[in-house]
Amino acid sequence: MASSSDLTPSAGNTPDPVSGQESGTVPEAVATTGRGRVRLRRAAVLAVPAAAVTAGLAILTAQGALGVQFAISGMPFTVTATELDGNGFAQFGGLDNMAEGSPNAGDTGGQVLVVTSVIKEAELTKLCQSVDLGGTNLLITAGGGTTRVSAKDLTTDSTELSGDAAFDNIEIGNDASTLDKAGPKGRGPIGVFSQQADTVHIKNLRQTNYATTAGVFKLPGLKMRFSGSGC
Repeated sequence: MASSSDLTPSAGNTPDPVSGQESGTVPEAVATTGRGRVRLRRAAVLAVPAAAVTAGLAILTAQGALGVQFAISGMPFTVTATELDGNGFAQFGGLDNMAEGSPNAGDTGGQVLVVTSVIKEAELTKLCQSVDLGGTNLLITAGGGTTRVSAKDLTTDSTELSGDAAFDNIEIGNDASTLDKAGPKGRGPIGVFSQQADTVHIKNLRQTNYATTAGVFKLPGLKMRFSGSGC
């Protein structure tokens, strides 16, 4: 499940995947209407409000904003848990970047638009994580006994999230750079739509993730194996 958002813009004359122009050039139409402005690559992701299956989120992602601090492999993995309880929740949009020359880049230019969820303190029951390796799955399970999985500064970069969610003191529509309920790692890029809450509870959690990070991650009863099926 993943990481803090860095605001490190791409350098050099990298082609802009939206306009087809090099980032070092300014199209004539842009120069006419807004000289000196930083051009934004806009992407929107819309989810259902908090009372439904997933938390509501519409995002504008700033150009070059990263969801994680490392180059992702570009291979998605599934994470499930029967229950998740968290204190200090934040959620906003970001872009994850694959390593240069990654065979998983496809036609995306090696970038994946993600929803970044940050939980300051989290506990999970019956955690399962699986990645499809082509014909077999690497399967990891933990927290199936009396002791739950626990994490601090847990961050996940997801393209899909589902479950039955409940939040306490939720705020929707914040600027991501102003978030404070999940601590410093729960702040996103300026100008990005976001939400935060004091607590989050999700039953039957299921995520498709591209990255997960945590300051501390405790996995009681950890088992890793290959399996014909995933989570």
